[in-house]
Amino acid sequence: MATTAPLVIVHADESCLGNQFAGRDRPGGAAVLLEHWKDGVWERRDLWTSDPSTTNNRMAITSAILALGALKGRCTVRFVSDSQYLVKGASEWMPGWKRRGWKRKGGPIENLDLWRRLDRIAARHDVTWEWIRGHAGDPRNEYVNDLAQRAARELSAASAPVPSGFGDWLEEQRDEKELYLDYFEFAPPLEEE
Repeated sequence: MATTAPLVIVHADESCLGNQFAGRDRPGGAAVLLEHWKDGVWERRDLWTSDPSTTNNRMAITSAILALGALKGRCTVRFVSDSQYLVKGASEWMPGWKRRGWKRKGGPIENLDLWRRLDRIAARHDVTWEWIRGHAGDPRNEYVNDLAQRAARELSAASAPVPSGFGDWLEEQRDEKELYLDYFEFAPPLEEE
C-alpha cells in the first residue's frame, strides 16, 4: 500500500533591522510556522534564527532552509512567504541557474551559497512555493513577522521546532486589538488519509 507524504504548510517571514543605515550592522531574523493537520486539529511548531548582520534576502532564503531542514522524512510542503525574491528564486530562477551550472546571464548570483543549500534541502520534499502579500491581514503571516522581528532584536534562535505560540498570539490580537475576528481555521484542502 502506497503512503502519501504528509502535508506540511509553512508560513515564513524575515526581518532585517537598520536597512536604512550604511556602515553598521543590520541584525536580521527569520521565522517559520510549521502546520500539519492531524486527527482533526492543527499541530503547530515555531522555528526561528537570527544573524547579527545580514540582509532581508539572505534571511528569506534562510527561512526556507530552516523550515525544510527541520522536516523529518519526505513531505509535501506548501511554502507561503511574502518574499517575492524567495518565491520567484526557488520556483523560477533556481532551476535555470542549475541548468547553466549555477550561472546567471546578468552576472554572479547573489547569495549563491544559500541558494545551493536550499536546492539540496528542497530536493528532499515536494515543495509548492506560494507568494502572499505581506501585512495584508493574514494572521499567520503577521505572526511569523513578529517572530522574525523578535529574533532580530534579541539575536535569538530556536535550535529545534518548539510548540507554537500562534494560538495564544491570535487570541491576544482578537482580545486586545479586535483583529482577525473573521479568521476561521479549517482542514487543509488536500486532507491526508
